[in-house]
Amino acid sequence: MRLDNQHASDDCDEYCADCGDDSNHQPSIFSDDRASLARRDYAKLLASVGGLTAVASLAAPLAGLTRVFERSYTGPVYSDGIYLVDGDGERIGENALREGEKMTVFPEPRPGIEKAPTLLVRHAEDAYGGATNLEYTVSGYAAYSKVCTHAGCMVSNEDGETLVCPCHFGKFDPTAGAKVVGGPPSRALPQLPITLSSEGNLIATGDFNGPVGPGGE
Repeated sequence: MRLDNQHASDDCDEYCADCGDDSNHQPSIFSDDRASLARRDYAKLLASVGGLTAVASLAAPLAGLTRVFERSYTGPVYSDGIYLVDGDGERIGENALREGEKMTVFPEPRPGIEKAPTLLVRHAEDAYGGATNLEYTVSGYAAYSKVCTHAGCMVSNEDGETLVCPCHFGKFDPTAGAKVVGGPPSRALPQLPITLSSEGNLIATGDFNGPVGPGGE
C-alpha cells in the first residue's frame, strides 16, 4: 500500500484527483482552467493601467501648455503705483534683468488678481519701435500681458527675441509693441505702462492698454 501511495505521489502534481480526498491542498489558479483566465485578466489589467499611465503622462505637460488665465475680478489688473513683483512676491529692481532677458511678474497682491501674469522684457532703448508706446517703457523695460490674445494660453516660449505661445504658436514682437508676427492671434499683447519708483523698483502707472486675453476686438 505504501508503494501504491508512493507511486501516486510520483505521478501526481499534488493538485489532481489522484491525491485523494484526504489531501489538504486546494486547486491552484496556476494549474486549472481558471489559471489561464486569471492570467489573461491580469494581463488586460496591466495593459489598461499602462495605457492610462501613458495617457496621464501626455496629459500633464499638455495641461501645462493650455493653462489659461481665469480672471474673476472685473476691475483693473493694475493701476497707478502698483508694484511689479516676482513669483516670490519680491519687488523688481532696475537691475533685475539684462538686455535680452525676460521674466514673468505679477501685480503686488490685490483682491482677486494676485496671479495676473505679466511678461517683463528688457532691450536696448533704441531697439523699441513700431507700435511700442515708448512712454510706457523705462530703462529698456517693457511689460506686456502674458495671456495670449488667441485662446488665453500663457505666452511662455521664445524664438530668439520673439515671444511664442506654445498652444497654437502665436508669435509676438516685444520690441514692436508685442504685435503679432505669426500664428492665429488677431491682436497684440496689451502693453502695461511702467516706470521706476523713488526707491528704484518697477511700478505700473496704469492698467494694460487693452483687454487681457482672447476677445476684446
